[in-house]
Amino acid sequence: MAEAIQASAVEGEDRARENPNADQHPKDAERGPSVFALQLATLRPSDPIRWLQLGWQDFQRCPRIGLFYGLCFFAMGHALLAVFQNAPAYVLALSAGFLLMGPFLCLGLYDASKAIQTHDHRPSLRASLQAWRPTKGTMGIFAGVLLILELLWGRASLVVFAVTFNTMPSTEKLLPQLINPENIGFLITYTIVGGLFAGLIFITSVISIPMIMDRKTDAVSAGLTSIRACLQNPGVMLIWGALITVLIGLAMLPVFLGLLIVGPVIGHATWHAYRHIVPMQTEGSA
Repeated sequence: MAEAIQASAVEGEDRARENPNADQHPKDAERGPSVFALQLATLRPSDPIRWLQLGWQDFQRCPRIGLFYGLCFFAMGHALLAVFQNAPAYVLALSAGFLLMGPFLCLGLYDASKAIQTHDHRPSLRASLQAWRPTKGTMGIFAGVLLILELLWGRASLVVFAVTFNTMPSTEKLLPQLINPENIGFLITYTIVGGLFAGLIFITSVISIPMIMDRKTDAVSAGLTSIRACLQNPGVMLIWGALITVLIGLAMLPVFLGLLIVGPVIGHATWHAYRHIVPMQTEGSA
């Protein structure tokens, strides 16, 4: 009896060596390799320019879709202007709305770029407007995390204003007071606080949302993959973030009209950035 048990144990060990995944739960096998095991691409400084070129090409292929979302960005710009005229203390914090709402609004643009690249369906405005539905639960969780960061940013901005000014400056007197040399400490503090929150939102979300849409992964894994991408390629991702900031800033100057083109081009380019950084999904992958 003892010899039979020993022989069975040896046979089991041999099977385990030949097929180490034999005892894996079927659901675990279906999930494939962990998202944390993804080998992310090593980027070059010229890659952000190439992403923008690809984004421009996608915009030219489906201009009606791009212009629809460009109008949405245009409306967001005028909403920000209205906030400036009525509550200037919230302007810098609410400008993060472009970082917060922008990637979610770009879901339709990601869908159009994916359709162009993979040919799995014809790009259309209707399909782009429904791109959020398959992952609405995960998108909701991720939006909640970014919303918390946005609220913290708004609170920090108000604190900086309250510490610097006894009363909230009016819109007419805001610019002269801000450029007053006596308030240089306020400008430095405000910029640092805004930069920290904007950087945190960017690092967390730069490729998260297209990844959730494409791979149906969970919000935590997508966010951590985005952070990994930034830590692995800090210089290139800094260039990418600076390019986005400069382009959006310039697009806002002529009464926000530039956002009609720049907004959707950046949205398409973000899809190509994600596709470059994260390896293409294969069968059985998560």
